Amino acid sequence: MAHLLGAEALHLEYPTKVVFDRVSLGVDEGDRIGIVGRNGDGKSSLLAMLAGRREPDAGRVTFRGGVTVGMLDQADVLADDLTVAEAVVGDRPEHEWAGDPQVRDVIAGLVGDLDWHGALEALSGGQRRRVALARLLVGDWDVLALDEPTNHLDVEAIAWLAAHLKRRWAASSGALLVVTHDRWFLDEVCTATWEVHDRIVEPFEGGYAAYILQRVERDRQAAVIEQRRQNLARKELAWLRRGAPARTAKPKFRIDAANVLIADEPEIRDKVQLQSLAVSRLGKDVVDLLDAGVAYDDKQVLRGVEWRIAPGERTGILGVNGAGKSTLLGLVAGTVTPTSGRVKRGKTVKVATLTQRMDELDPHLHEPVRVVVGRLRTTYEFGTGSKATELTPGQLLERMGFSSAQLSTPVKDLSGGQQRRLQLLLILLDQPNVLILDEPTNDLDTDMLAAIEDLLDAWAGTLLVVSHDRYFMERVTDNQYAVLDGHLRHLPGGIDEYLRLRAAGVGRADAAARGAASSPASDAAASAAAPATPALVGADRRAAEKELTALDRRLEKLTRRIDADRVALADHDQADYQGLGERMREIGELEAERDALELRWLELGEQLEA
Repeated sequence: MAHLLGAEALHLEYPTKVVFDRVSLGVDEGDRIGIVGRNGDGKSSLLAMLAGRREPDAGRVTFRGGVTVGMLDQADVLADDLTVAEAVVGDRPEHEWAGDPQVRDVIAGLVGDLDWHGALEALSGGQRRRVALARLLVGDWDVLALDEPTNHLDVEAIAWLAAHLKRRWAASSGALLVVTHDRWFLDEVCTATWEVHDRIVEPFEGGYAAYILQRVERDRQAAVIEQRRQNLARKELAWLRRGAPARTAKPKFRIDAANVLIADEPEIRDKVQLQSLAVSRLGKDVVDLLDAGVAYDDKQVLRGVEWRIAPGERTGILGVNGAGKSTLLGLVAGTVTPTSGRVKRGKTVKVATLTQRMDELDPHLHEPVRVVVGRLRTTYEFGTGSKATELTPGQLLERMGFSSAQLSTPVKDLSGGQQRRLQLLLILLDQPNVLILDEPTNDLDTDMLAAIEDLLDAWAGTLLVVSHDRYFMERVTDNQYAVLDGHLRHLPGGIDEYLRLRAAGVGRADAAARGAASSPASDAAASAAAPATPALVGADRRAAEKELTALDRRLEKLTRRIDADRVALADHDQADYQGLGERMREIGELEAERDALELRWLELGEQLEA
């Protein structure tokens, strides 16, 4: 592979901290490198130096002759008086950019729902971020440097971006450098990982899953890394191997080595014990939404929602921006009143919500962290059963990544990620039994996300999560629902099923309700759309709804049986080839039946949504 750029003996320091000391790196054609590390360790500074945006204090960055570098940084540098079209394609004639498949793909994937000729000053921060990303991606660069490209993107847009970058680099001799806390994105896109820590940059082969495996091996062999961090990495590795099949099946993930490392690692959550504890704290009744609907003026946001939330349930909620996710959670929390149907709430329910605004910290901005936490409780029970332990607020703060020096720091002087962690800790110390997390991963690095996931694994209560972080949602929840065209729909196939539904056009009314304006790209997509599915009415509609409910139950039972049969297959006598073959054939038949049922489920869903 030809060399594109290199860094020689980079040194960077601030008045009170040395960030890098004699770091040397190289980037070659075809490299797709993810950059990870704790907040404040220098990831963005490294990216800026490699892109030529920042000069190191010592050392140098060299580029092969003619190499072009495009960078997406975290600052918003777009002028307010530009239109979306001017910001994305500049003054290029329409026939020129419209004839480029790559440009059309970028526009449709990122800004197709925006007013093509509208001014940027009318857009939200998240929409402006998408415009900036589109502006970069329509260009022709040898090296792309992306700093947190998934910020403000929903699950659907993140999946599009990953697919776009993989297609782009499969047919290109360029390279990609990306700083992100989105672990699914890292694993999906990157072929190498650089970990920034302790003034150095340490390279690893493969994406996030392979990086975690190699880090566990490194930590075990070195025996000098703190035990807590090593245990968290082992636990995350166990989930990666036992969790989403799409991840564990990747050849780059060395399965045999991983199995040895996690042979004695227990399941990440004792679901039976956690549910038992949740029932004892909550009773059998939590919150039931019974044919609930919400309308604002003449706009129907939710309709006919049937959801009986169980003690210990761990559920993720998906949907495009404006679909009604926040309204749904408001019904559960009691902050929104249904305009139709009713909400039934258990007598012992105590709901707490981790919002994006961090209002809980406002009264404590001038108080030291230690004082704020110590005022609530003297101890907090962490873990379940015989493994339960009592932790002091100071021990909990340490677990959440706060150093001794930071305990005396006023809340207002903490970083965004530190304030986010403190916000979650204050909520947990208040001992709720129903916890709602609204975009909890903002401003957190990958190590801290793993620590919070570990904390939630031992939390005995009902957990509802809204997040664009696919990895986090799959990691901490056991099932997912989607808000599509005002209806709440169970997703037996998880986030992949949600993306299939959206690709099939389910949920288009959500975009229409948000007033999506047309653009040249979106107009073209609309003209190529499939014919509308005939609407069901009367007895046909009731029959379809009944069949859909039955399919939900059947799919859940099939999934449980397939999982159980796979476990039994692993325990089967490996010398019994005939028996193994018969069991594998039976599992294959069950999987084929499940696929057929999911296809029918999708067909019915489209008819009911028409």
